[in-house]
Amino acid sequence: MGDYPVQMTVHPDVEMFFDEPTNTFSYIVKDPASQACAVVDSTLDIDYAAGRIGTSHADRIIERIRERGLTLEWLIETHVHADHLSAAPYIQEKLGGRIGIGSEIKVVQETFGKVFNEGTEFKRDGSQFDVLFEDGDTYSVGSMQCFAMYTPGHTPACMVHVMGDAAFVGDTLFMPDSGSARADFPGGDAGTLYDSIQKVLSLPDEMRLFMCHDYGPNGRPVAHETTVGEQKASNIHVGGGKTREEFVRFRTERDATLDMPRLILPSLQVNMRAGHVPTDESGRMMLKVPINVL
Repeated sequence: MGDYPVQMTVHPDVEMFFDEPTNTFSYIVKDPASQACAVVDSTLDIDYAAGRIGTSHADRIIERIRERGLTLEWLIETHVHADHLSAAPYIQEKLGGRIGIGSEIKVVQETFGKVFNEGTEFKRDGSQFDVLFEDGDTYSVGSMQCFAMYTPGHTPACMVHVMGDAAFVGDTLFMPDSGSARADFPGGDAGTLYDSIQKVLSLPDEMRLFMCHDYGPNGRPVAHETTVGEQKASNIHVGGGKTREEFVRFRTERDATLDMPRLILPSLQVNMRAGHVPTDESGRMMLKVPINVL
């Protein structure tokens, strides 16, 4: 697998937490040789109509880490999510750890800084996060070596994080019967997404893949785990040898029919700030609704 330091003999314990309102999976990933752990793609509760934010989903994760006597070392964001709000700073305040995202967050901040007419006080250098990962960067959870794989296409800052024999794919891939995520957000590109998916599918067939979302197509129960081998064989968008041209044509036509995600406006404003809700001049939390922009 190129120069990526794959370690298939390391089998982390992965515990999933499902947020039904946003169909989001969050994970506690424990080093098998210690009590160290990471949290991947955490979620805040939001009642958008009422303008209320809550922490019940994040509190479940915090409680579980404390129950198990774990030490939180990392809060990983696979990308700037457009469908849920990150709880990373809230969990960090309670348990510590460092918040990390791909270095191309700076592109996302520049793009959506303009969309939301952010002033010069909004920094577009990624400094809201503790660590900005480049392609192939390694880090440790306890004694377990992990690495970040650059996988743009859905957004410019998407990364897959590989921890032992477990890879957390964000929105780069969905379950085989769901295919792939859209590529029509600002900075997205269907051809680039296809290339990124091929990078993921070049990992060993036995690599466990953990999804960020699932919507239970055709009435099946939601599912969060598959393998590289299963994706290569049966993913409806890229499996079975489908070409780049076929994928780009399908993805472009499909994306043109999709509505914007219900929570895209609050999610982007919060998540490009590493999970912090923006405030007005008086320090009161406040979100913007740009008109006829997205």
